Amino acid sequence: MSRKVKQLELIPVYGIPELKPKDNLAQIIVSSIKNEDIEIKNKDILVIAQKIVSKAENRIVDLKKIKPSKFAKKLSEEISKDPRLLEVILGETTKIIKMDERVSGKGRLIVETIGGLISANAGVDASNVSGGDHVTLLPLDSDKSAKEIRKGLKSATKKNVAVIISDTVGRPWRNGLVDIAIGCAGINPLRDQRGELDSKGLQLVATEMATADQVACAAGLLMEKSEGIPVVIVRGCNYLSGNKGSGNLIRDPKEDLFR
Repeated sequence: MSRKVKQLELIPVYGIPELKPKDNLAQIIVSSIKNEDIEIKNKDILVIAQKIVSKAENRIVDLKKIKPSKFAKKLSEEISKDPRLLEVILGETTKIIKMDERVSGKGRLIVETIGGLISANAGVDASNVSGGDHVTLLPLDSDKSAKEIRKGLKSATKKNVAVIISDTVGRPWRNGLVDIAIGCAGINPLRDQRGELDSKGLQLVATEMATADQVACAAGLLMEKSEGIPVVIVRGCNYLSGNKGSGNLIRDPKEDLFR
């Protein structure tokens, strides 16, 4: 008996230049795709690294211009982090979940961001910025950013695609980092399979698949920080189209054993 084989294709987009504030990210992505002789197709998903979105939106801070508060200085003594960096992190934070210094000189700060994410250092990151005292912040509204990029892509290509903005995070119970969706447009981030039957005919009662996170994680295999590939096209994913934002992926604190 012949079966239709499902295949997922990951297509890296090379040639994305260094982004500057107010750059039109959608136009730059389309231009780079054309230069690589890639054809965008309907139902493609473009996974875009948060870092280039933040740069285009001018979510960049120069630590040399930051004057740390007394609280940031106090925290710096407790967990051995640059007080200027802590001041920036606190400005992006609504709640400190956990902080410690288990390794001497290497403090850790897990917080709830103003966007609702649970993240190390509120997503404030110095990698691939300037190599100096500049750091990037997460987009103010990653779902809104994804919608704007999707709108620009559709206008330029006339194709109906989905957009996921991804970032790298750690996870409870597990070592290592993975990519997740912190913003999405055109794709429902969750696929609710409750009520469906498994391969043995048993009804699923608790299965919700985090489709957007799965796609972001797959694309992350090509988006190594050292490789300079901040955009990956994912083709062949049978996702549900929709306008539900990435906030649907954030577990209600009442049901979260880690908060």
